[in-house]
Amino acid sequence: GLFVWRLRSAGVRQTPCRFVHLCRMADDRLITFQYFNFLKRMYVTQCNRDLSQRAKPKSDPIVSPFHELQQLDQEKKVVHKISSVSPVHQSWSETSGRNKWRELKSAAETEDSVIAVGAESKEDRRWKEMKLQLDDLPGILARLSKIKLTALVVSTASAGFAMAPVPFELTCFLLASLGTGLASCAANSINQFFEVPFDSNMNRTKNRPLVRGQISPLLAVCFAACCGVPGITLLTLAVNPLTGALGAFNIFLYTCCYTPLKRMSIANTWVGAVVGAIPPVMGWTAATGSLDAGAFLLGGILYSWQFPHFNALSWGLREDYSRGGYCMMSVTHPGLCRRVALRHCLALIGLSAVAPVLDVTTWTFPVISLPINLYISYLGFRFYRDADRSSSRKLFFCSLWHLPMLLLVMFTCKKSVLEREDKGGSHEAAMEIRLP
Repeated sequence: GLFVWRLRSAGVRQTPCRFVHLCRMADDRLITFQYFNFLKRMYVTQCNRDLSQRAKPKSDPIVSPFHELQQLDQEKKVVHKISSVSPVHQSWSETSGRNKWRELKSAAETEDSVIAVGAESKEDRRWKEMKLQLDDLPGILARLSKIKLTALVVSTASAGFAMAPVPFELTCFLLASLGTGLASCAANSINQFFEVPFDSNMNRTKNRPLVRGQISPLLAVCFAACCGVPGITLLTLAVNPLTGALGAFNIFLYTCCYTPLKRMSIANTWVGAVVGAIPPVMGWTAATGSLDAGAFLLGGILYSWQFPHFNALSWGLREDYSRGGYCMMSVTHPGLCRRVALRHCLALIGLSAVAPVLDVTTWTFPVISLPINLYISYLGFRFYRDADRSSSRKLFFCSLWHLPMLLLVMFTCKKSVLEREDKGGSHEAAMEIRLP
């Protein structure tokens, strides 16, 4: 009993020491939270050597331009002390001093030039507000209205006026051309107003005035209104209501149908071709006041010409159109794009052959226009077969001179008013002879 009691008393006294010893062993052997962090750091360091810390130089503090200029002035005002020499070597010291002065002067000039170039580059890269100058306003408005496209529209309307089988009236011709040009400027300005977020993603259109912020959207809309309202009014009151209605319908078709359809369906190309076919019809109606077979023939020629022209252009701009979010045949249906271009190249030959049948031109027109129509058809076939940038560029540049050449040949082969009157008079005489 005494032995057992001694063992219990000794165990009670040694219990605190054993507890401390166990805690120390637990600290040494058990896996703690810090040990997990250490393993994590070792794992990350071994798996990704790039995460090792590297000494980075301390970045220079940002200094205001005023302090930079002060530092530059202080650097420029450094005084170079020239050591004195003995009188015996005076001539050599003078020459060496001059050479040193020239070197210092050249170094200062180069330093100034480098500083100027650096300042200019910083100034060019800095964001700054675009301020509208009155001297730049005509050029900005010309780019807003797409002056080259407007000139093409006016020229096709003039061709329609000149092909009309009526005597030429200069006043009506000038008023019709002016009204058509104003309507085209309005339509192009509204088109650019709607397409600012999409034009900014394309290299071809990223420098347009509204994209660059050279003018405000309010000014662009006001310019479109100042062109569209007087243009349609002039065509309606000074020319005839039919021409004014065609001009208003063309503005609506271009801005409200063609512009949103470019991001929805490839049908936009056919709608845009209708827009381009209306100006020669407007020229015809301005001269005659009615829609005849000749007006539809001219519209059909312009309608078919636009497919090889635009499809060849869009073929080289597929990356731009896809970046801008436009749904074009060249992007989504490249095979259809080439087939449509070839079909309408061949359609130009058929439309030229129909012109004398409709009593618009003489029979010499299909013969004279056949070589240029065959050439553009050959380029259209090359574009369909090769499907590369070279063939598309050749077809596009051919379309630029093909249309004015075709219209000029058509005008030279136009039937005169006297021939029409003689033909009409002989037909009436024959009818009178046949009548009892």
